[in-house]
Amino acid sequence: MLSQYTKEFKYNFKLATPVILGMLGHTVVQLVDNIMVGQLGTAELAAVSLGNSFMFIAMSLGIGFSTAITPLVAEADGENNFASGKSAFKHGLFLCSVLGILLFLMVFTAKPIMYAMNQPPEVVDLAMPYLNLVAVSLIPLIVFQGFKQFSDGLSLTKYPMYATIAANVVNIILNYIFIFGKFGMPALGVVGAAIGTLASRVIMVAYLWYVLSQHYKARDYVRNIKIFTLSKQMLKKLLGLGFPSALQMFFEVAIFTSAIWLSGILGKNPQAANQIALNVSSMTFMVAMGFGVAAMIRVGNQKGLKRFLELRRIALSILVLSTLLAVVFAIIFVLFHEALPKLYLDYDNELLFADNFQVARIAAKLLLIAAIFQISDTVQVVALGVLRGMQDVKIPTVITFIAYWLIGFPVMWYLSMRSDYGSSGIWIGLLAGLTASSIMLSLRFHFLSRKLIEANPTVPISETPPD
Repeated sequence: MLSQYTKEFKYNFKLATPVILGMLGHTVVQLVDNIMVGQLGTAELAAVSLGNSFMFIAMSLGIGFSTAITPLVAEADGENNFASGKSAFKHGLFLCSVLGILLFLMVFTAKPIMYAMNQPPEVVDLAMPYLNLVAVSLIPLIVFQGFKQFSDGLSLTKYPMYATIAANVVNIILNYIFIFGKFGMPALGVVGAAIGTLASRVIMVAYLWYVLSQHYKARDYVRNIKIFTLSKQMLKKLLGLGFPSALQMFFEVAIFTSAIWLSGILGKNPQAANQIALNVSSMTFMVAMGFGVAAMIRVGNQKGLKRFLELRRIALSILVLSTLLAVVFAIIFVLFHEALPKLYLDYDNELLFADNFQVARIAAKLLLIAAIFQISDTVQVVALGVLRGMQDVKIPTVITFIAYWLIGFPVMWYLSMRSDYGSSGIWIGLLAGLTASSIMLSLRFHFLSRKLIEANPTVPISETPPD
């Protein structure tokens, strides 16, 4: 009956909402940067887009890897095993710290690649100094992810949200001061946006650690961490879960990044339009990601309790709820596809009006395609969350590679570079990859959950979700 799924909706919302708001906070940092920098011109907006394309790749590896912490902590929490949970968190935090440093070095040394990417020269020149500071912010961002994934694993999802909100307030204030040169500060343009981003991410880490250190459920985990006293077994377990999870996110983010680069080949206006459409669709993607995290937490808890019928029912309830929301977002995209791009552009600037008009027209078409893939994007990210909660990561990694790079990217490249579709062809390729991923990951979940139910004794299903 449908009621066995809908009765979970209230708790799913309760658990997912802080995660969604926290993830939206990360996107809002980019949104604020884009809107403020967009007032300077399309070249500046394209420069932020190009610089962030390098960051997206690095962030995908770091954030994807950190998701290994959540199911292990959630499983230990379900078993009421403090020692196992603290070990997972401590080793995860150590690996996130090391990875943050490595990703910073990777981005910093990869900057010269921009000159060989056939991008508009004026855009590259503006992107270089922006990327210097934003690359440094990778270190606190990935460390924050270690704390966040641990907090999510304990179902304390609201505290990372608070940290992200505080960081956004700082980002907006510093952007206003340094981008436009207020309160006696120099007008630094895109570099000012980078200063705001770096400062906000440092504050996120400090704030989240402090809040968790005061909470009765979390304080014994985050205090007195002997971070260099490590177990090879736990490191191996985290790497075994984290590396495939990082690749999964990398494969998806990389195809969206390739969309930025292909748009750059088409010109600065298509690249700016792509950035607008990407930023808007990222908002709804974060909602799906929030439900994916909620699925990972709840499925991890049920795995720890070995209640596999309940695991399947809860996973399906989250898939149903998130898909219904995706339909709502698709309708919004269709209704407002022309109005949304105008939020990013200064139509009062007569010198830039021609460029801005073209950017808005292209972005409106891309948002119509984005409306279509709302459902497939939501299903694939929630299914990934469910499978991570089940600690099934290897096969999903293969699935995401096939979907995005053997199906999505060839369609994207051909339609944009060898046909008249242009920017629309890029997003049709994204639609193809996301749809393929959603179908294959859903089939994987159904196969694996049925197999677990058949192989384990039945445990009675609870009447109501946990508090």
